[in-house]
Amino acid sequence: MKTWTEADIPDQTGRTVLVTGANSGLGLQTSLVLAAKGARVLIACRNPERGEQALRTVSAAAAVAPELISLDLADLASVRAAAQRTEEITSGRLDVLINNAGLMAAPKSRTKDGFELQFGTNHLGHAALTWLLMPALRRGTDARVVTLSSLAATGGRVDFDDPGFEHRRYNPAAAYAQSKIANQIFALELDRRLRAAGDDVISVAAHPGYTATSLNSNMANAQGHPVVRAIVGGVTFLGDLLIAQGVRTGALPSLIAATAPDVNGGDYIGPRLFRGIRGNPTVVPPLRPALDRETGRKLWELTAKLTSVTPDPA
Repeated sequence: MKTWTEADIPDQTGRTVLVTGANSGLGLQTSLVLAAKGARVLIACRNPERGEQALRTVSAAAAVAPELISLDLADLASVRAAAQRTEEITSGRLDVLINNAGLMAAPKSRTKDGFELQFGTNHLGHAALTWLLMPALRRGTDARVVTLSSLAATGGRVDFDDPGFEHRRYNPAAAYAQSKIANQIFALELDRRLRAAGDDVISVAAHPGYTATSLNSNMANAQGHPVVRAIVGGVTFLGDLLIAQGVRTGALPSLIAATAPDVNGGDYIGPRLFRGIRGNPTVVPPLRPALDRETGRKLWELTAKLTSVTPDPA
């Protein structure tokens, strides 16, 4: 894949894109760039005030007026309502879904439906949203699902017997790592099933490397997960100053996954330098659990059971 910048993003006129967590950080930057390229951007976020502020910001750069979608990924009723609202305002046609929102290293807590907060928000909420929006994506043109993983997925594992930390000691960094490897496993399993079903929709995974966002302040305080500590270090300010890239560069993997004509289903897009920490985006090898079909099947079935959402494709 060639060296790639914002200038290479094709014209997005006529395309509709939904970005979760679009009120700040990577989601806001992704929304701004796509809106400036002509896309109709649906800004999906939980906080109404922050959502309205993001709407004003994106509107100033947009060729087509963006719209706000209320979405709390930690509440499956809200996920269902957001999917229904998206169907209504798009007349049932969506071109790109970018599963960007996420919680990092949160204290032990539960979603409204009783799931561990990070697994429930980062993975289960996004998986349910993806399945519910699949009919609209099938009506789109060159439709794509882009799901953000993380460097923290390295060394992460899904504990299929106890994904909610009900019978093991809770560790916020380990819970985050579990949720982000789940994102990657889901993205590749989704694409395998789309190909098997003969669908035109593709599923792509991406990660932003080490990007300076507000999420890092939570992770800096997380203890007990050596992989995550190695990635972000113990002093967030120093890491951000010397290592982290800006949000504009960090958003590029999502943008290439969403728009580049040479992206294929099942690709994993991330920075090319320093073991994926920073740099221009390229196709990088997915982690082993994401390539394992049995692991993908198990996560798919567990997700369907926990969310009570019918998988699509089945």
